[in-house]
Amino acid sequence: MQKITPCLWFDGKAEEAAKFYVSIFKNSKVGTMTRYGEAGAEVSGRPKGSVMTATFEIEGQEFVALNGGPQFKFTEAISFVVNCETQKEIDEMWEKLSHGGEQGQCGWLKDKYGLSWQVVPPVLGEMLQDKDAKKSERVMKAMLQMNKLDIKTLKQAYEQQ
Repeated sequence: MQKITPCLWFDGKAEEAAKFYVSIFKNSKVGTMTRYGEAGAEVSGRPKGSVMTATFEIEGQEFVALNGGPQFKFTEAISFVVNCETQKEIDEMWEKLSHGGEQGQCGWLKDKYGLSWQVVPPVLGEMLQDKDAKKSERVMKAMLQMNKLDIKTLKQAYEQQ
């Protein structure tokens, strides 16, 4: 069991969300489902027998999806970073995660449940941390023009003379 497990709060769509995320990422699986009993159903307002939590795993990282109710919504204050080595992988993750959601700026998006994701190439961090401030500034300016990140354009900005 891992020491820290993110718990994501949903309004009745925990099982659906777990299956959605598992369908997008390789090396992932749905785990266990716990259901509301009489006492939990009474307190939560959820039907007895409905899914209370769904566990799932993505690339070795465990998550819990909780059907907690409409009280809380996701915000951009919490996001998950998806490191993509190739443009093909960025394109695929961007399309799948943003389907039914919102595409944002600088590689950020919200999925159809309102959860924020950052779809980025690891090379971006390397370029932004370059000792040559002019190079990193050009990369930053290029990135600020983008929604979905484009590795080729970022590298062109970095290598520009």
